[in-house]
Amino acid sequence: MHSKGFTLITRGQNNPQITLYISPFHDIPMYADESQNIFHMVVEVPRWTNAKMEIATKDLLNPIKQDVKKGKLRYVANVFPHKGYIWNYGAIPQTWEDPAHKDGDTGCCGDNDPIDVCEIGSKVCSRGEVIKVKALGVLAMIDEGETDWKVIAINVEDPEANSLNNISDVQRLKPGYLEATVDWFRRYKVPDGKPENRFAFNDEFKDKDFAIEVIKSTHNFWKDLISQQTNAGELNCKNTCVSACDSLFCCSANEAKAAVGEVSKTLFTTFHKLVSILPQVFFS
Repeated sequence: MHSKGFTLITRGQNNPQITLYISPFHDIPMYADESQNIFHMVVEVPRWTNAKMEIATKDLLNPIKQDVKKGKLRYVANVFPHKGYIWNYGAIPQTWEDPAHKDGDTGCCGDNDPIDVCEIGSKVCSRGEVIKVKALGVLAMIDEGETDWKVIAINVEDPEANSLNNISDVQRLKPGYLEATVDWFRRYKVPDGKPENRFAFNDEFKDKDFAIEVIKSTHNFWKDLISQQTNAGELNCKNTCVSACDSLFCCSANEAKAAVGEVSKTLFTTFHKLVSILPQVFFS
């Protein structure tokens, strides 16, 4: 980490004898348990850290890398009184905020990324970890004219998970946390010379049901993306598990392995993150 050469590549494991590299954007299923509305979350940034790590949506198999702007590695400034990100921060796989779709609530188009998640549990997760979360609510941030939803969620294995079932529970059991979240997102870009971010709904969080509908809508946008019903632009939609073998987006296991080998030759540091998750749904 702290290097332009750092990359975190995800490996799926459904057969211990086979190495299968996967995309954390496309290959990990959105749902961990659809009947209970439990979602997978890919952790990009552990709590209390500052390096701006993210799923590289334009790279083959979408590894996690540190964002670079104007040739420099990106870090978020500390927003007083906090240190770094104040939650485990990441994304829900198989979602996409469509930049061609103007949201009816925010009046702005999507930011061209998977939907973001702030996981508020007690554990500090590791980078690249895939956890199961339940959505509690959502904040509609407007970032430089783009819709950038922030889902508030809790790890289902957290000791407080049974007590936190909606955004009102967060307000009751973690007083000040939601206000700190709005303040953090409002001001975190100011040290870089950017204006404060804005929010829809008078800066208020929407509840669990609203959040789930937003997540589902971004999943539908992703389905259109991966089935080539919409323009992918510069996004890399290659995957090893989801697309049918005759799809332009299908990446064979051998192709993925060769590509990872080439990446490993050119980058200073390559880490492989092993996850025991593979999707069951295929698109043509």
